[in-house]
Amino acid sequence: MKLRKYKTTDSDIISGWIVDERSLYQWSADRINKFPLSGEDINNCYLPMMQTGRFIPLTFIDQSDNIIGHLTIRYPIQSDRVVRFGFVIVAPVLRGKGYGKALLSAAIEYAKITLNAEIITLGVFANNDNAKYCYQSVGFKSVGKNEIYQMPLGEWECIEMSLSL
Repeated sequence: MKLRKYKTTDSDIISGWIVDERSLYQWSADRINKFPLSGEDINNCYLPMMQTGRFIPLTFIDQSDNIIGHLTIRYPIQSDRVVRFGFVIVAPVLRGKGYGKALLSAAIEYAKITLNAEIITLGVFANNDNAKYCYQSVGFKSVGKNEIYQMPLGEWECIEMSLSL
């Protein structure tokens, strides 16, 4: 399994993993506010951010080049030493089998070696226990700066997490 540069054609597979509005908002927060989600919706969201040069979408593939996961890395502040993970997702049939941990481990290594990052941050909704536990399993810790977001499905608490490299 390895990370590779995201291709716009990946979006059709990734969008198929979003099966309901709850999973849409857990995955994208309010960045993509459209269900059902299409690959074009993902690409339209990503394009302006990719043009900044500070947003890196990556796809996780298996030995046969099948797409099994995806995430993005962006620079949330001016410092190139801090990066933020987002849009983290694993194919539904592979969840609970260690693929999320493998995806995150590969992304952490990429951030450390390729981007020379020193800190990785992310946000996870409190109602997404599986994701929260997965992040904790690779070393992310809550930093206690939780916020409440008004989502289309109600108020959701977002837990801010961080990992020092």
